[in-house]
Amino acid sequence: MKPIRLDKLLGEMGAGTRSQIKEMAKKGRIRVNGQTEKKADRKIDQDADLVEIDGKPVVYEAFEYYLMNKPSGVISATEDSRHTTVLDLLPQAKRKDLFPVGRLDIDTEGLLLITNDGALAHRLLSPKKHVDKVYLASLKGTLPTDAVSQVKEGLILEDGTKTLPADLEILHEEKGTCQIRLTLHEGKFHQVKRMAIALGCEVTYLKRLSMGPLTLDEGLKPGESRPLTLEERKKLMVEEDDHEQDISR
Repeated sequence: MKPIRLDKLLGEMGAGTRSQIKEMAKKGRIRVNGQTEKKADRKIDQDADLVEIDGKPVVYEAFEYYLMNKPSGVISATEDSRHTTVLDLLPQAKRKDLFPVGRLDIDTEGLLLITNDGALAHRLLSPKKHVDKVYLASLKGTLPTDAVSQVKEGLILEDGTKTLPADLEILHEEKGTCQIRLTLHEGKFHQVKRMAIALGCEVTYLKRLSMGPLTLDEGLKPGESRPLTLEERKKLMVEEDDHEQDISR
C-alpha cells in the first residue's frame, strides 16, 4: 500500500474529523511507533507503523466486508431520517464509507453484503455479469400449471419488460398459497414481486438466500451480521479473476 496521511488514516477508521484529529495530535493523544506525534499530516506506512490514540492501537483496513441477515422493517441505505438503515445495525464497523451492495425492499429479509469495495459491488451488480440471486418466497394465489416453464422461458412483466430465463422450484403448494425458490440471473427493480404478479400471484414473504458465491449464514438472526470469512472473500476474488479472463478472451 502507498503511504497515507495520518489524519486520513484515522478519519477513515472513524476516529473523528480532520480538525478533531489535528486537535488530538496537538494534545499529544496520538502516538506512532511509541512516539508522540503532533503532526497530523505525516505519512504513515499502514503495514509497518503502529498508530495509537490514547494508548489504543488503530488498525487500518482499506476494505471491510460484512454479511448481514437483513430484517424486515429496515431499509438498504446508508442513512435515512425516518427509518433504521442496515448501517445502523453495524456498530462493529470501523470504516465510515460502507454501503449495501444492491437493495432489498424494506419488507424483504435475508442476505445482504455490506462493504466499501466499489469495484466488487459493480461486478456483483453489473447486468453483464448475470450474478445468480436465490430467493425464498411465499405467494398468495394459485400458480398456473405451466409456471415453471413460463419462468424458464422468461416472463413478460406488466410494463412489457421481458425477464431473462430463471429457475422456479415449487416447494409447497396448497389452495390459494404456495412457497417457491426462485433463482434469478439478473436484478430488475422489484423483480420477484413483479414476476409473481405476472403469474397471477402476490408475494407475502420474501427472503434472499444467496448472491453469487455468498450464502446466507442461517446462524445469523435477523439484524445480525459478521465479517466475511477468508474463504468467502477468496470465492469473491476467484469470481473476479474468472470475469477478467472472460473479458480478455
